[in-house]
Amino acid sequence: MKKEPYEENTFYSRIKKFRKAKKMTIKELAEKANITSSMLSQIERGLANPSINTMKLIANALDVPLFKFFMEEEDDIRSQVVTPENRRRVYLPDSNGVIYELLTPDLAGTIEFCQLTLEPYMSTSDTPMGHEGEEVAIVISGTAELILDDSKIIMEAGDSIRIPPHTNHKWYNPSEKPLVLIFAITPPSF
Repeated sequence: MKKEPYEENTFYSRIKKFRKAKKMTIKELAEKANITSSMLSQIERGLANPSINTMKLIANALDVPLFKFFMEEEDDIRSQVVTPENRRRVYLPDSNGVIYELLTPDLAGTIEFCQLTLEPYMSTSDTPMGHEGEEVAIVISGTAELILDDSKIIMEAGDSIRIPPHTNHKWYNPSEKPLVLIFAITPPSF
């Protein structure tokens, strides 16, 4: 079976680009991300499709917002208005039913503003994970189950919460209807 040619503008190549910009070897990044060097090498070459947890570990180890792996950089943003049909949507590997949409035109600012849609019984990750930035979230529709360290919090439409930096958490949709929530992180670190 013939493998498709490696594309230079994929999330695989962006991981390598960020690693090289930080002057890290594959071994150094793999150790920091708590994955094997061979796995990281395969990911960078487009030979392995990492889980969302692995992608988050790599992003945290690189100190790069996860979104940056999946977005093409634009040099010329002419408008700061983001219409629903023009939102940048991120579908992460192995995350069927989890959709992130960037509500700002790019990640160049000091705050990251996103919408998360979780289909019924889906979760943002296998295990709770933290990030550098402080997060504030509001449930727009549906029911959210927030796993926050060792606590479980049920939130309904209109409920909001502040999550301190480095607090391990994950979102889960325990209902039969889609969950939509909006969150902001500052500084950007998702």
